[in-house]
Amino acid sequence: MSADYPVISLQDINKIYPMEDEEGYHALKNINLDIKTGEFVAIMGPSGSGKSTLMHIMGALDTPTAGKYFLMGKEISSYTDDQLADIRNQQIGFVFQSFNLLTRTTVLANVERPMMYAGIKSGERNKRAIEALGRVGMLEKAKNLSNKISGGQIQRVAIARALVMNPAIILADEPTGNLDSKTSHEIMSFFQEINRQGHTIVVITHENDIAAFAQRIIHIRDGQIISDQANQHVTGGSL
Repeated sequence: MSADYPVISLQDINKIYPMEDEEGYHALKNINLDIKTGEFVAIMGPSGSGKSTLMHIMGALDTPTAGKYFLMGKEISSYTDDQLADIRNQQIGFVFQSFNLLTRTTVLANVERPMMYAGIKSGERNKRAIEALGRVGMLEKAKNLSNKISGGQIQRVAIARALVMNPAIILADEPTGNLDSKTSHEIMSFFQEINRQGHTIVVITHENDIAAFAQRIIHIRDGQIISDQANQHVTGGSL
């Protein structure tokens, strides 16, 4: 896929949640947004701005009320729940604030989970999980239970799990929200390294110091994009 090809293209996206009044709650209003292959983008906004709704639509966790969503050139706005589930499993990697690992399961087994849902055989699952853990520097913890490692290590495991299906895009929703500032910056530096390896990354955050690691910063307020600019002072820069 060309580096100029928009891996995500949102066209006039609206999202209205039904409420008792006829108008409902207009969470997103005429969103137009392209994200190219290989970009590292931060989406910022205060609580209630619509950034989580936008992330849910980008991640095929929700569908727009109106507008079109093209993922890797295919319109998925009207896909069925089963079709969206396949996309979430195969084309989008998720990293969440709450980590979402199984606590009494080994690190290796947690990373293998997405491949189990995809029907990948045991030997291949093991091979790919070990490779992904190696990429995030967590191979030595493969046999540890996930509740026996630190928060920063847990988030690295979550990143390995997001990478294991080789997704087109990694969506990170407040990925440093449960981490101290030092560990948060280590995780964001790691996202930069993953991005340099060719992965498209979108981080949802409300923190300026976290957004500063991205190459492009989009601000959203009241369901609308109010600014979309290149970050001239990227934290960390090239290693």
